[in-house]
Amino acid sequence: MRDQWIMPLWGLLAALVLLLAPVGEANAADDGPTTSSYSPVVIMEPLPKIMMRMSKAKEEIMKRQKALLEERYDLTNRPAEGVMMSGGREPVQEGVRVKLPKGITWEALASMSPGEIKEKGLWPKGFYPLPHPNHKEGGMLFPKFHIDEILKQEGRDLTRFDLDYDLPDHFLPEYPPPIYLTTRPDLGDVSKGKVVTIMNYYELFNGILNPKQLEGLRLLVTPFPQQQFNQTEDRRSEKPSRGVTCFDCHVNGHSNGATHLVGDIRPQEFRHRLDTPSLRGVNVQRLFGSQRALKSVEDFTEFEQRAAYFDGDPVIATKKGVNILERGSQVHFMAEFQSILDFPPAPKLDIYGKLDPSKATPSEMRGQEIFFGKAKCAVCHVPPYYTDNLMHNLKAERFYKPTLINGRMASADGPIKTFPLRGIKDSPPYLHDGRLLTLEDTVEFFNLIQGLKLTQQEKKDLVAFMRAL
Repeated sequence: MRDQWIMPLWGLLAALVLLLAPVGEANAADDGPTTSSYSPVVIMEPLPKIMMRMSKAKEEIMKRQKALLEERYDLTNRPAEGVMMSGGREPVQEGVRVKLPKGITWEALASMSPGEIKEKGLWPKGFYPLPHPNHKEGGMLFPKFHIDEILKQEGRDLTRFDLDYDLPDHFLPEYPPPIYLTTRPDLGDVSKGKVVTIMNYYELFNGILNPKQLEGLRLLVTPFPQQQFNQTEDRRSEKPSRGVTCFDCHVNGHSNGATHLVGDIRPQEFRHRLDTPSLRGVNVQRLFGSQRALKSVEDFTEFEQRAAYFDGDPVIATKKGVNILERGSQVHFMAEFQSILDFPPAPKLDIYGKLDPSKATPSEMRGQEIFFGKAKCAVCHVPPYYTDNLMHNLKAERFYKPTLINGRMASADGPIKTFPLRGIKDSPPYLHDGRLLTLEDTVEFFNLIQGLKLTQQEKKDLVAFMRAL
């Protein structure tokens, strides 16, 4: 009789062990590690032990990422003379920073076919997809200057015990970025040179916004739990965290270069690094998310809170404290504020979004002609806002063989939305994953992608034109 009870009990215990095991461990003994679309819900390792293990590994991980960046790019601080971002606080970096394979010139590379470049392994390393500093781990990661500012204003710490941000500050947008409103262009920068947070939004915007917009802004600067910043043992902050805000990445409705991994791709090595896009000009855009093609800013806002904050996993979101926004009021209010964020002033452009010949330099005028002619940029980047609100597949994989780079599988990117080019000098780094550090890098990239065979002077003029947008 006793044996009849023992056998079912052992079966129950075995099933419980399998249920609680972290993803990939349940069948490891029989078939090796398994993959899953889901994150482990039950964490079997105590947080102090996790912190000790990951903190110890941090130095080597960041050393590896630094070596990758130095192998790919010229990272020196080399500002363009007399070219500042719109707030006047940060110069624009100049020059091609992507390093070429030894013995190769850009002209020689441009003369080759995609197949030849692929076969010879000559695709510049800086043109490969850029991995997250620790791609196997991923997660939201903020520049040190933003971490310091939020800690100063709110006492909220966005430091991760396992990782630091990787790109040098001089390749990031100016901080704090100005805020321009479509409703009050007469006011210029309404941020008054401050980083807008829950501590100061009311005093800065009361009397400028209507009540719905003001409430929307409040929600955009309110911290909510997120995958790496929450109150559970499954976090990457030393202490329990209130979370992150929309404006921790989209600082002042723009960007600070904060990075993450997209939540809508599995397995992990195929997930793309994200370069936080600006929210400026949301009112003229019809696609949201670099590859998601969400159809409204309301969709984007709700998606971020429900899924993107938690690596696209609603199961783990429930555990960590997902913030379910009410669509008819909260999402609407947040979207209403986002929709009045304007592009920076462009005094050289006319009402059609093209250069006024009486204000532009000869180089800028030549660049405009190339933009609409030989370079074919305007096929996708249509004035006045320089977007066609469509998705395009650049098929960069024509130029290289799939390869694993620091945990990131460099393969096909797929369709990417056409980002607006208005105010583009304010938004480095470039492309959806931030792999291009300067506008000059971007021109070289598309010169190869499109097979344009631009001359050195044409490239220079094209950059001059884009800086004027």
